[in-house]
This record gives sequence, structure tokens and C-alpha cells, in this order.
Amino acid sequence: MVPRFARNDVLNGRTATVLLFIGCFVAGAGLAQNPAQPLANNWNDFLHYVKIARFDLAKGYGQAILQAKPDPAELFGLVQANQQGYDIAMKMAESVHDAELAQLTQQLLSIIDQGRFSHRTEPRIIVEEVRRLTSTPRGKMLAIRRLKDAGEYAVPFVLDAMAQVIQDPSTGPRLSDMIEALPQIGRPAIRPLVAALQTDNARVNAEVIRALGEIGYPQSLAHLKYVAEKSPLPDLRALALVSIRKIDPQAVNTSAAALFYQLAERYYYHDESLAPTSGAAFANMWFWDAQAGRLVRTEVDQACFHELMAMRCCEWSLRSEEQFGPAIGLWLAAFFKAECAGVPMPEYFGPNHAAALVYATTAGPEYLHQALARAVNDRHAGVALGAVEALATTAGEKSLMYTLGPSQPLMQALMFPDRAVRYSAAIAIANAGPRQPFTESRMVVQNLAEALSKGGRQAPTPVGPEWSAQQAEAYALRSVQAMLALVTSRNPVIDLSGAMAALIGATRDPRPELRVLAGQVLAYLSSPDAQRAIAAMALEAANDTTVRTAAFESLIRSAKLNGNMLPDTAINDIYRIVSSTEADPTLRASAAAAYGSLCLPSPKVKSLILDQARN
Repeated sequence: MVPRFARNDVLNGRTATVLLFIGCFVAGAGLAQNPAQPLANNWNDFLHYVKIARFDLAKGYGQAILQAKPDPAELFGLVQANQQGYDIAMKMAESVHDAELAQLTQQLLSIIDQGRFSHRTEPRIIVEEVRRLTSTPRGKMLAIRRLKDAGEYAVPFVLDAMAQVIQDPSTGPRLSDMIEALPQIGRPAIRPLVAALQTDNARVNAEVIRALGEIGYPQSLAHLKYVAEKSPLPDLRALALVSIRKIDPQAVNTSAAALFYQLAERYYYHDESLAPTSGAAFANMWFWDAQAGRLVRTEVDQACFHELMAMRCCEWSLRSEEQFGPAIGLWLAAFFKAECAGVPMPEYFGPNHAAALVYATTAGPEYLHQALARAVNDRHAGVALGAVEALATTAGEKSLMYTLGPSQPLMQALMFPDRAVRYSAAIAIANAGPRQPFTESRMVVQNLAEALSKGGRQAPTPVGPEWSAQQAEAYALRSVQAMLALVTSRNPVIDLSGAMAALIGATRDPRPELRVLAGQVLAYLSSPDAQRAIAAMALEAANDTTVRTAAFESLIRSAKLNGNMLPDTAINDIYRIVSSTEADPTLRASAAAAYGSLCLPSPKVKSLILDQARN
């Protein structure tokens, strides 16, 4: 038997160490003598030494429990037998006097919580409690208490038993006892109960409707109103209205589609009253299996539970009223937001379920602007970026300038705190090729230039962990491609002269593709600096021949559009390439074409002719 130390004197470090060693040794001897209850012994001794403030010895027993990897259900059983001891452990977990023991205690409590969860959700136990409803008054009271503790997990078994008794009254507990118990499960029962409204068993359906009314929480209203509007059975429609009036009489005058939309928004914004049951790392989505005639659940990650439920409510909103457009915009926003959680989507999506962007590009600009307006207002970068990218794929000028209420969501996105959203918005507008003037055109240019410069070698700010090099490079390329589309279409609205510095910087970028595209854009800008930057790229001997050749082609276009704006030094350098017998033939031909496009005075041309003439 392990000795109980009662001394309260202060021990020095050496004495404490010796006592801890002796305590663990004696404890080990005690466990060897009683192998049937090692966990119980360790737990009781842990609580004892915590209670008398012998934290050094308590740690030894706590560590012994953790190292043994106890069965959570068994440890929870010990807690049930000694609630006072559990309360002591709870206080120890919050202690500031011994951080090590507090952390160790928190680990033990975490195991206990696992045991509590498995105990209250164990199907065998729940079935026994359902049967126990029809027993003594005390047995019934205890059964209802434990079904309430089981929460949402109890509902399928209660409904299964009800259906069975309705079919054969001689089996199972009395129907009246189950009808009495069902609403007492409380709010955790609502999600499975509203899913069970799809049952074709009218009697069970009626009891579910009654239970929802008695539970009395507004999250049931949309589902009850759906029954009131859509059920083919008059009795169920009337009963649904009775339950609605018990919860909120005013909801009788609101459509099911609107109520589902309101519920979806509450899920989208993580209303605390809709939080999933605590005690597990996952949350449950409940569905009605028509073929099996019973409730089934799918576990989903809590990180995206609210968004998935928002999507589901939006789907019911559209089932209620096909033309309820706001539900589409909210569904898209919720899907993008769910994907932002970075966790796998639920199994019920199926292997062929498309990503959010696929649905977004199909939905059309009206609903995308709804999602974007919500994201801009919420400052949610992930949703905003998804909506903008979808708009960039499909929308034209008229769609992009869409006005939602007093604002234009895409124009607001140009000022979004997240740079990816700003850049994508600018690229989307540029690719749409607007022809009508708009106030934010300068912001489009500013964002295009910033995207180009931050992706290049001369980036004003270093690339951080939230802005990867891959992102920077991708946006730089997309930006210059969008600018090229603007200049080649001779866009009259967006003036890219404000992006000239970024474009000139890009002609020195290490990526050949970016240099070539920047030169092509600069060719359309009427500026000596633009033309000289193109010439410098063409004359740079370190550049690849393909880059230099492309630069000469851009110089030709610049000269045709804007005339000669080069200094004599640059012209002479071009002339040296043209007149060289050692230059690459392709490069020499391109240089010659560029030289000719500059429309130089006749003495220059005369020199070229005479230089090649034979004496």
C-alpha cells in the first residue's frame, strides 16, 4: 500500500527528489500487488497528492497514468465514481502555482473528455436508455437525463423505436414515453430532427414537428415553414404552423425561402447558438436516408462546419423558392469560405463534386457580385479572391461594372487590404476591356503596375510568407498580359502611362517572357523613356537572342506608332549590329528592320549603302 505523506514542511530539492523516487517505487510495488486496478490506484493517488498539495508526488502518478495510455472510457468511469475528485483536478488544471502539473492535469482531463464523449454516444447505451423510458418513474427520469446527455446522438434511436412501435405496438417502450422524452433532449436534437422531417411516416413526422415546437429554438423555423408550405398532408401543414407560433408567431408570415436564407447567414457568421456539439474534434451533418428510412450522419471538420451548414440552408432556400437569388450568392460565398479552411471537403460531396470556382463561373456575374460584396464588407480575402477570379473568367465590361445597391463590388475590391484581391480585380477589369470612362481607372493601373513590380527583380518589398514567390511571379505575368490586351485593343479608358516605371523595370527582369511582354506593351506608349527602354533591351548583349529579336520587333512597332525618339548613341549601336558581319543573321535582320522603321535622315542610309559597297 502506498504511504500517505502528511507532512507540510518545506523540502529542499534533494529531499523532494528522494521522496519522489521512493513514492514512485512504492507505488509500483503496490500496483504489482493489485494488477486488477492499476488505473484506479494511480488516479486516486494522483487526486490525493493534489489535494494535500504534494505536487511532486502527484506528478509521478499523473505521468504514470499518461504513460499507460489508459482507456478513456475507463478513466471517465472513475470520474463518475468520484465527482469531487474530478472537481479538484479541474481546479488544478487552472492553477498558476505549478505550470507543469497544470499542463499534465489538462492532458488527463482531455482523456476524460474523450471517455465522456464515447460513453454518451455509445449506441448500446442509448438503446438501453430508450427502452428504460418505459420503466419506473425514477428509471424514466434517469433515462431522459442520459438521453439528454447523449444529445443529437440519441435522436436516431428514439425515432427508430417510435417507428417500430407505431408499426407494432407490442414491441419496445411506450410511444407516449418516447413522445415525452424527445423534446427534452433539447437544442442539440434540432439538427437531426429537422432532417427527419423528410420521413414518409406521417405519425413520426407529426411527433417531430411537435417536438421542435416544444424545444422552441428559432433554428427550426425554416424547416417547419417548409412543411407548412410544401407538405401534401393538411394535418402536418396545420401542425407545423402551430409549432411555428410557439417559437415565433411573426415567422408565420415569412416565406420558408427567406427563413432558410436568414438561418444560412447565421451559420455563415458562426452564430454561437448554432455551434456543433462540444467534446469531439468533428461535427455532424445529418441526412435522411429515404431507402433505409432512418437518420444518418456524416462527420465533417469543425473548421468548415458552419459554412457547410450555410450552403445546405441555401439549398433548402432554393428548394423552397427557385427564384430566391440571394441564396445563390450566399451559397457561393459559403463554399469559397469553406475551401479557405484548408481541410478536405466532406464525403457526401462525392468524388465528382466540383470545386467552388466551377460553380462560381457557372453562376454568372449577378450572384458573384453578391458574394463579392459580402466578402468586401466582411474583409474576407479568400471569398473575395474566389469571386473576383470567377468574374475575371467570365464577365464582360457591363457585368464587371455591376452596381449592387449604392456600390460597385468590383470597384471596391480595387481597394481591398489583401493584395491578391486588388490585383485580381484590376486584371479582371483590364481583361474585360472597358470602353466607358470610370472613376477608378487610375486604381486599375496602379494595381497592375504594383503586381508587375512586386513580381519582378526590383520588388519594392520583400516577398513574405503570406505572399509566396510563386504568387508574385504569377501576378506579374498576368498583369503584363492584361496590359498588353489593353494596348493592343487601343483601350480609350485605361491610360497605362502610370505603369511605365514598372514596365521599364520589367525589361530588366530575369524572366525572358516577362521582358518580352513588357517591351511589347511599352511599344504602344508614346514616350522617349519607353522607346529607349525597348532599345536598351534589344542592345543588351547579355540578353538571349530571342529576347533581343523580340525587343527589336517591339522597337519597330514603337517607331511606327510614335516615330523616332532614340538618341544618336542608341541609333549608332543599332547601326553597328546591322553593319556587322559577325552578328547573328536573325538578330542582324531584326536590327536592320528596326533601323529602317526609325525613318532616319538620308546620310545615315547613304553610309549604310557605301559601307557594304565593293571598291
